[in-house]
Amino acid sequence: MTTESSQHPHQPLSQQKRPFTVGVTGGIGSGKTAVTDFFAGKGIRIVDADIASRVVVEPGKPALAEIEQRYGSEILVDGSLDRRKLRTIIFDDADERKWLEGLLHPLIRDQIILELTHAESHYAVLVSPLMLETSQHELVDRVLVVDVPESIQLSRTMARDQMTEEQTRQILNTQMKREQRISMADDIVDNSSSMAQLHQSLDKLHQYYLSLT
Repeated sequence: MTTESSQHPHQPLSQQKRPFTVGVTGGIGSGKTAVTDFFAGKGIRIVDADIASRVVVEPGKPALAEIEQRYGSEILVDGSLDRRKLRTIIFDDADERKWLEGLLHPLIRDQIILELTHAESHYAVLVSPLMLETSQHELVDRVLVVDVPESIQLSRTMARDQMTEEQTRQILNTQMKREQRISMADDIVDNSSSMAQLHQSLDKLHQYYLSLT
């Protein structure tokens, strides 16, 4: 199922030269990767905010040095960031999470813009689990939400990540509510059925995005 709730694309703050950009987002276990794999198969450039977030803290990058200065060398493993240890710190301390976001979010945004400006496909896709919670939505022309019921989010995530229901619900509770996410979407794709139906819906959207470019 797809919806086009607005014929007027978002007006991004960033005016860097870049292609028409579709933002793909959705809650944990919604199937964002299945969606971006489809678009990639159509030759569309995919920019992944999660990958950008790893690039900005690679060894030798200033952000990693600042993180090490704040938390000590035990935050590193073989010179690289110990993401699990860092997640534990910020999960338990809202002030530390705010400090880290203040450091990383602008750097991640700059990395995303850099990658988008190098995209050569008819349009580009930016995929991010936090697109609507951060200023990343300002970098896209349309927001495509991958939607599934919460029960499917739970079962898929538990099976994929070998997590308990309690652990999965903790993550769900930190994410934007499904209703709010849907209300902010320009387009919605239902990923609660078969892969064939998902691809059928995405093909219609692909043709629609091509028409907008």
